[in-house]
Amino acid sequence: MSDAPDPKRLDALQAKIDALKGKDADVPKVEEHYSQAQHAWRMVIELVSGLGIGFVIGYGIDWMLGTLPIFLVIFTMLGFVAGVKTMIRTANELQKGNVLGPKALDKEEDAHHGG
Repeated sequence: MSDAPDPKRLDALQAKIDALKGKDADVPKVEEHYSQAQHAWRMVIELVSGLGIGFVIGYGIDWMLGTLPIFLVIFTMLGFVAGVKTMIRTANELQKGNVLGPKALDKEEDAHHGG
């Protein structure tokens, strides 16, 4: 009895492994559908993040200068404006994706790039 493996059996096993790997590679595991709640949470987080960052920056400046609450109010308002602008940008992005669809977006980009 030989200790060397049979090359034909190894080739057959490798072919089976490659076939199974090929099936998994064809199916991407990316979720393409997002619920409206996920989009709403994204927008809420963008707004709250802008407010929070503005508040922290304003409070930090006021604490260093001893001018509480002048910069806190100013930077909180600026953070609010930045959060709203980010929400509007996200809403426009979602609307463009929903109205045109992904294939239409690709065609539109090709038209703009001369492709």
